[in-house]
Amino acid sequence: MRTTVYVDGCNLYYGSLKGTAYKWLDLERLMQVLLPLNQITRIKFFTARVRGRPEDPASAERQNVYLRALEAHCPTVEIIYGYFLIHHIHMPLSHPPKEGRKSAHVIQTTEKRSDVNLAVSLVDDAWRDSYDTAVVISNDSDLAMGLERARTLGKTIGLVTPTQRRASKQLAQHADFRRALRANHLTRAQLPKIIPGTGLSRPDTW
Repeated sequence: MRTTVYVDGCNLYYGSLKGTAYKWLDLERLMQVLLPLNQITRIKFFTARVRGRPEDPASAERQNVYLRALEAHCPTVEIIYGYFLIHHIHMPLSHPPKEGRKSAHVIQTTEKRSDVNLAVSLVDDAWRDSYDTAVVISNDSDLAMGLERARTLGKTIGLVTPTQRRASKQLAQHADFRRALRANHLTRAQLPKIIPGTGLSRPDTW
């Protein structure tokens, strides 16, 4: 079956990769591990470029190296960008002291457009008959209508949940099959430490 994979990069990162040794992830290899019988024709990776923060100024460069490595090593991967908004806001403390400040000045980061891009692409590709099966890697319930629409067009929908928690009920009800992303899948799907022919290598601090 012709299969297109739609990866919610932010959901994948915060659900399975942050704080682990698996960030140097080979998306093509990952799908071979998860779906060895499917013909993976395209992998659409929806993400946004991060900005370095005072506590981690090198984060943007690490991400840039990874995205370049992914493009160089995985020819079926297409990277589609949204963007981040950063706001400096005051928010109430969850357990404020009896005396003193009741709120704190915080940095709030919001990824914009990636979920919309994913849902639109999923449905548009279904209309164009670009795939027989769509596999969505996300646990974001905002994508439920996109899965529903693609399914009504006669497409098979797979859901890969990038967390140890149960899949979103809103998403699961529109999926024909589900997979849970586990550490052993990620372990078996890492890019080479040095990408051949590019000079790109896994950041030492990852």
